[in-house]
Amino acid sequence: MLNLFSGLELGPIFRALMRNKIGALLIALQIALTLTIMVNAIFMMQERSQQMARASGLDESNTFYLSNTVFAQNYNLKTALQQDLQRIRQTPGVVDATQINAIPLSGGGWSMSLQTKAGDDIEGTGSAVYMVDEHGINALGVELIAGENFQNSDIVWREEGSTTWPPKTIITKALAEAMFEGDWKSALGKTVYIDNHQPVQITGIINTLQAPWNGWNGVERSMLVPQQLDNKGSRFFIRTEPGRRDELMPVIEKMLAESDRGRIIRNVTSMEQTRDKSYQEHQATNTTLLTVIIVLTLITGFGIVGLAMFSINRRTRQIGTRRALGASQWQVMRYFMLENLLISSAGVILGAAGAIGLNIWLVSTFSMSPLSPVLLVIGVVALLIVGQLAVSYPALVASRISPATATRGRA
Repeated sequence: MLNLFSGLELGPIFRALMRNKIGALLIALQIALTLTIMVNAIFMMQERSQQMARASGLDESNTFYLSNTVFAQNYNLKTALQQDLQRIRQTPGVVDATQINAIPLSGGGWSMSLQTKAGDDIEGTGSAVYMVDEHGINALGVELIAGENFQNSDIVWREEGSTTWPPKTIITKALAEAMFEGDWKSALGKTVYIDNHQPVQITGIINTLQAPWNGWNGVERSMLVPQQLDNKGSRFFIRTEPGRRDELMPVIEKMLAESDRGRIIRNVTSMEQTRDKSYQEHQATNTTLLTVIIVLTLITGFGIVGLAMFSINRRTRQIGTRRALGASQWQVMRYFMLENLLISSAGVILGAAGAIGLNIWLVSTFSMSPLSPVLLVIGVVALLIVGQLAVSYPALVASRISPATATRGRA
C-alpha cells in the first residue's frame, strides 16, 4: 500500500482534492475574493490615513476661531473690527488674532486661479484665498520661509461685491512649485496675474497652509492677500499661548459678546474640532473597511474549518486505517495542513491577480495611487497564515482518530 505520509504526499492529496473538487474550489475562490478586497481595502485605508495625517501648517493645538455677525443698523464695521481685534490681542494668553474670510479644512472658502502671464487664454493654477492683515501669519502660526510679511500699509478694505485685488500676495511653497515648475525659490518677487489680468507680486512664501477642501488635489496650494472684509459677517482667527486655548475660548467669547450688543458671537470652534469634522467621513470609511476585512477573514477561516471537518468526517475510517499502518499524529496533521496550503495557494494566486486588476480599475477611475507590491505580499502571507491557523484544529481532531476506527463505522 502506498504510504501517504512519506515525502510531501502531494499525489495522494491531489487525488483527494479531485474527489471533492467543488468544496476545494469554493474555498479557493473565497480566499481569492478575500485577498482581492482585503488588499485594496487596506490600501484605501492607508491613503485616507495619510490624508488625515497631513499637516495643515497651522498651530492647530493652540488656535480657534469664531463668527461675528452684526445685526445693528448704522454700524461702523471698520471701527468695530479694529476695536475687537485690539481687545482680543490684549487679552492675557493670546498670541495674536486676525480677521479671516475662510478657515482651513472647514469645507467652505474662496478660490482663484493664478497665471504666470496675463490673458484669458492662459492656463492658471488654482489656489485657496485667505484674506488677512499683517497679523495673519502669526495668528495662523504658519512658517514664513522666504520674503517678508505684510505691513500695515499693505492692508486694504474689500467692499462687498468688489473684484479688485491688492498688489501683493504671500503664497505657499506648494503653489510656488506648481506655478514655477518645482523651483519655488524663483517665485519670490515674481508678478503673477489673478482674475486673468490683475497683477499681483509674490512678496513672501510660507511653508504649508492647507485649503478649506481636504479632498482637493491642490489642498496645499494657498495664498494670503492683505485685505479685510467690510461686511456684517466675519470670522476672527485666534492663536493662544500653548495649553491655554480651551481656557480662553469662553473668555474671549464672553468678552466680545458683552462689549457690543449690536452683534452676535457664535460658532466658537477649535482647529482640532474642525480637523475632526473635516475627516469624519474618512474615519467612518476606514472603520467600515476594517469591519469588512475582519468579517471576510472570519468567514474565510470558518469556511476552511468547515471544509476540513467535512473532509475528515468522510475519511474517518481511512484515517484510522493509516493510523493502524503506523502513521503518527503529526503525519496526519501535516497531511491536512498541506492539503489546505495547496488550496490556499491556489486562492491567493487568483486573489493576487484580482487585487491587481481591481487596483488598476481604481487607479484609472478615481486617480488613486498604484497598489504597493509590499502590501500585496503581506496580504498573501497573512491569508496563508490564516488558512493554516484555521485548519489546525480540524487537523488536530483528525490526528486523534484511533486506529481502532478502521474496524468499525463507515468509510
